[in-house]
Amino acid sequence: MITTMPSANLPTFTLAELAKNHSSKKSCYVTLGTKVYDLTEFLPDHPGGDNLILDYAGKDISEIIVDPESHVHSDAAYEILEESLVGFLSPEDAKASNGSANGSAKNTVPNGGTPYEATGMSSAEELSIETDIGADFKTHKFIDLNKPMFMQVWRGRFTKEFYLKQVHRPRHYRGGDSAPLFGNFLEPLSKTPWWVIPIIWLPCVSYGVWMASEGLSQENVAICFLGGIAIWTLVEYCLHRFLFHLDEYLPDNNAAITLHFLLHGIHHYLPMDRYRLVMPPTLFIALATPFWKLAHTIFYSNWYMGTAVYCGGIFGYICYDLTHYFLHHKNLPSYYKELKKYHLQHHFADYENGFGVTSRFWDRVFGTELPPLPQKTA
Repeated sequence: MITTMPSANLPTFTLAELAKNHSSKKSCYVTLGTKVYDLTEFLPDHPGGDNLILDYAGKDISEIIVDPESHVHSDAAYEILEESLVGFLSPEDAKASNGSANGSAKNTVPNGGTPYEATGMSSAEELSIETDIGADFKTHKFIDLNKPMFMQVWRGRFTKEFYLKQVHRPRHYRGGDSAPLFGNFLEPLSKTPWWVIPIIWLPCVSYGVWMASEGLSQENVAICFLGGIAIWTLVEYCLHRFLFHLDEYLPDNNAAITLHFLLHGIHHYLPMDRYRLVMPPTLFIALATPFWKLAHTIFYSNWYMGTAVYCGGIFGYICYDLTHYFLHHKNLPSYYKELKKYHLQHHFADYENGFGVTSRFWDRVFGTELPPLPQKTA
């Protein structure tokens, strides 16, 4: 664990000052023992969501950071804190503080802090540690995040073995909103804010349900719609496992590797990129069009039934995409907290299992469920 010695160059703060001036999203300071940390810039990148930190803005975090009900934080979390050190508590408040002495709370991380071989990481917090871009490129000779990624992958002539090893070792880019992918007029098409998904597709689903109701009773529309949602959960699992993670069967050629990177590799490479967590509308249209034809081929005798089932599937997709975004970037209710831990484990520990995003159900059915992480103790 990194420790920082008190410095005469760093200011001191009173608890009253922190509560008054540094307890909001615009200026979010926290204390751990006698140390004061500025987590304002880290808020959007916190794997637990910014709300969890904001609940403790201007306050001491020594209890919540080792709380087993919430999440016992790993050494990576303390490294992030030390990088954000801005000062110390005033002598009077330091005496009264009953937090961890000098902010040096101890904890044990999974595997005793040993990184998982497949990803090089040992905990979810490490997904948010800023990558030293220059050092990373010098060491791995893979992608320079200061330059557009697409042409680097296309021209890289990487072997499949090297590419898969690198793309599944997550990096964290802090040079702006997102690392450049195309670096030209195509760049906006690669970025999608989460709110675009319901704005575009919910009206389409509503219109489709209305059309289906022209030929079906309300009860049958509801049954078909729910059936479509159930079908989507299987489609979600199959797409994630057999298309996005086609790793083992990926052809060892440049075109296949570049396509893999665009479809899903970029997400595993930069898992905390908030603008590449939901599917761009152009890609969704390409993937969804065959399912429209499939639904009406299966239900060829009743166009309205096929439409209702298809709309249920699209609604399931909307829920999936929004769930995926919030699992990476928001604090969630208890059920989703467990789902969040499960999905982030897929990223930092074992990308070859744990393909369910909205549910573990099909992982259990097909034997790809991730085992519980080793328990961490305070």
